[in-house]
Amino acid sequence: MTNKRIKELIALKEKAKVRKDTKTYIVEGMKMCGEVPSDLLLETYVTEEFAAQHSEWLKSFDHEVVEDRIFDRISDTKTPQGILCVVKQKDYELDDILKAGDLYVILEDIQDPGNLGTIMRTAEGAGAAGVIMSKGCVDIYNPKTIRSTMGSAYRVPFLYVDDLKTAIEKIRSCEIEVFAAHLNGKTYYDDINYRRAAFLIGNEGNGLREETAALADKYIKIPMSGQVESLNAAVSTAILMYEFRRQRGVVD
Repeated sequence: MTNKRIKELIALKEKAKVRKDTKTYIVEGMKMCGEVPSDLLLETYVTEEFAAQHSEWLKSFDHEVVEDRIFDRISDTKTPQGILCVVKQKDYELDDILKAGDLYVILEDIQDPGNLGTIMRTAEGAGAAGVIMSKGCVDIYNPKTIRSTMGSAYRVPFLYVDDLKTAIEKIRSCEIEVFAAHLNGKTYYDDINYRRAAFLIGNEGNGLREETAALADKYIKIPMSGQVESLNAAVSTAILMYEFRRQRGVVD
């Protein structure tokens, strides 16, 4: 591997702008690399030890073996598994996502990589048709975020939008009701009869902006005991999505 390519991979790991400009990102580990759709897989790098231990498994990959010291530089993890892939980003259009199903998540300014990754995983588990995010949300292609999706980012359609207001108006025009998870909600989340629904979730610390929450059809809340005001964004999203799934009686 050339020094130039090493520097490019480090930049791809560390800088959202580089990921955006190149429309590529990095994933690590056997699970994440093994699940990359073949049409999106661009490059695979492995350590000498990994290549020796997984020679049969690697037969399905075009791969380059690199020294440990180089792999450590391009890896984002403290204890690398020894395999890393460069993956092409997939583009989605809002119109196509809105034709795909009845359950959606809209996220405003989610900042924690683990929260976003968990929401993506839960969205897949609950059968959501897509996740729509404000441009203020953390980069889903951040190595920490993509790792916490556990592969769901390959399968759940998602989209960043420049104007969340316009996107929400488009969603509502498709006869999808928008429900804002909000402390001022008067209705408990499980008192609603959901049909086509989009759950609007705000920033971990500040919640939804007032002007964004006002775009929802209804405010809903999750009952709280004790002195707890609200739940983690990912936990709240999971509760809402699985109530939708429960009502629909979805079974695999």
